[in-house]
Amino acid sequence: MKPDLPQTLFLLNTCVLLTHQVDAAYWHEWELFHLPGGNQLNLILNLPMIGLVLMCFFQVANQSHQARRCHQLLAGLGLLTVAIHSTFFLIGHSAFLQPVSLLLLAATLILSLLQLGSLPARP
Repeated sequence: MKPDLPQTLFLLNTCVLLTHQVDAAYWHEWELFHLPGGNQLNLILNLPMIGLVLMCFFQVANQSHQARRCHQLLAGLGLLTVAIHSTFFLIGHSAFLQPVSLLLLAATLILSLLQLGSLPARP
């Protein structure tokens, strides 16, 4: 079965967002959020988020009746990620300013918008 455009965008967006999470560990993102427990809590919080994304991937790949919501959820997570980091940039944080970090955030914005735009109108 050949993936359609929304499925392809979901896969690309998932890859970019998960790679951003790897980058977030490099930048000690938990410090930006002032999370107590440091990386340990960060890892624990990532478990359900990554699990949810993978569960959504399964729904999208199988074209279940929940696929549309899963597309919306992932794109929403992408847009939220970009909004949060834009706020960090505006208040002067210097994390995530390396070229690939910025490229991941830009790709997240573009892919999230394309993903939402690629969904067919509701029947």
